[in-house]
Amino acid sequence: MKKVIVFILVLFFFICLTSPAHGDQLDDINTQLEKLKQDLSESQKATKPLEAGVEKLKKQLDDLLSKIALIEAGVAKKEKEVKQGEQALLYQKKILDQRTNAYYKNSKKAEVSFLNLLVADNLSVSLQNFFYQKTLADQDKRTIVKIVLYIKNLEEKKKQLEEEKSRLAVIKTDVDKQSQFLSGEIDKAKKYQSELSTKIAQLSARQQELVAQKLASLNIPRSAATSLGGCIDDRNIDSGFSPRIAFFTYGVPNRVGMNQFGAYGRAKSGQNEEEILRAYYDNFDLKKDYDSGININVEGHGTFNIEDYLKRIYEMPERWGADGFAALKVQVIASRSYALAYTNNGQGSICASQQCQVFKPEEKGGLWNQAVEETRGWVMVQGDNPIKAWYSSTHGGYILKSSEIGWSDTSWTKHGIDTSAGVSNFSDLQNNAYDKESPWFYCDWGSRSQYNKTAWLKTEEVADIVNVILLAKRLTEIKDKEHLYQIDKPNPAGTDTWDQEKVKSELRSRGVTPFNNINDVSVSADFSAGRTTTVNFSGDGGNVSFDASEFKDWFNLRAPANIQIVGPLYNVEKK
Repeated sequence: MKKVIVFILVLFFFICLTSPAHGDQLDDINTQLEKLKQDLSESQKATKPLEAGVEKLKKQLDDLLSKIALIEAGVAKKEKEVKQGEQALLYQKKILDQRTNAYYKNSKKAEVSFLNLLVADNLSVSLQNFFYQKTLADQDKRTIVKIVLYIKNLEEKKKQLEEEKSRLAVIKTDVDKQSQFLSGEIDKAKKYQSELSTKIAQLSARQQELVAQKLASLNIPRSAATSLGGCIDDRNIDSGFSPRIAFFTYGVPNRVGMNQFGAYGRAKSGQNEEEILRAYYDNFDLKKDYDSGININVEGHGTFNIEDYLKRIYEMPERWGADGFAALKVQVIASRSYALAYTNNGQGSICASQQCQVFKPEEKGGLWNQAVEETRGWVMVQGDNPIKAWYSSTHGGYILKSSEIGWSDTSWTKHGIDTSAGVSNFSDLQNNAYDKESPWFYCDWGSRSQYNKTAWLKTEEVADIVNVILLAKRLTEIKDKEHLYQIDKPNPAGTDTWDQEKVKSELRSRGVTPFNNINDVSVSADFSAGRTTTVNFSGDGGNVSFDASEFKDWFNLRAPANIQIVGPLYNVEKK
């Protein structure tokens, strides 16, 4: 019995762990992970033809089921006709008996009329009597023949019906067996897939602890009103060397729910609070009379009535209310919905940091408090339950469902393009994104003090990252890949880190021409999905392209200092 197994390999790069992993733990984890990946690769090769076969079989079964349904309908119609025929037959048999008797009598009368014709004095009258009796006898004969044929036809229909029902029963049994088998195999495959994907994801999270720690050092702002500096757009900052290359990410990692700078842009364009909410959330009702008497316990600060709690939320600049008051109202509604959902209508507690919602003991006042009052009791709900209305400072022109960033799928999050017009290239995105005014809309994240606090890279540094990926693809031993972490920090596996020259030497020993410099680099992107798809390089080592996700992963492991690509959509700049 062949089993169809479909695997999905998901790598979570942004899960922060609290304690560092030891070298032996990483070795063990990497060994397990590589084994799983090897199994995955072999299984994919073996099952790919079967997957196509399964889809074809499923379509054939669906077609068969449709045809069977039509046949069943026809059989049911025939059964009804046969039953009606049998009922009519009882009446027809009575007529048959009557007609048979009448035929016999009229035949005799016709014979008498014929004899009378031969001896009659009045030939005309005798002829009339003869033909009258003959006509009656012929009519009776036709009626008898018709009834006999009807009975014969009915018997044939009944026989045909029984044959069809018998054949149909056999076919249905066989199709049901095939359908049950197919469903069972797919269910088992999905269950296995889910279990294995979870296992791989957990291991990958441990393996990417270094990347997570590196990411945390960037102080990525989640709230538009944060005091965190985040990143600086380095396009017009001289790093002190040239040529130089930098990778710019659109937005911050969390693109789920409301885009704060996007809401502000929408409000300034004339959209009201309900229009803005619908742009960022899906499948919800806006309840405007939710219980305002609920109390919220804020960790480290005590308990506040929900409306008083909201007046102390510092997630969006109050000054935005001057030209984008609807954005403040949207933020209040999202914060109210989030707090009620997070605490289960006040039964639990909520933290005061940006990990939950930024809370301060003093009221914010001004237009913010006005927005709280004007939306008192306004909550986004599903089935009378508040939704956990996530939001972040800057989405980079796109909205993602929670499942697209590795969270559990939720029915109130959505995928969408957060722009005022269509997007077919980076220029369109820069011009049309509602959050384009955000300082974090387009950033090269990270910095090096020796290069004017920029994230610019030298062409030989980019060439080194390219070489590392080329080498990683050819290394079969897990321990060898442990040599490929960033050069300017201690090796986390406790071994030596291969520098640029060593990586080149290893490539040459494997028959690969390494890159010393990169002359040109470009990216391709899917602007409907909001993610970069490929990264292309040309230089003295030739031309090479990488999957954008693969390149980002190795870039974040190898790039110096805390320089990183922090999201799925990124571009490249050259000076």
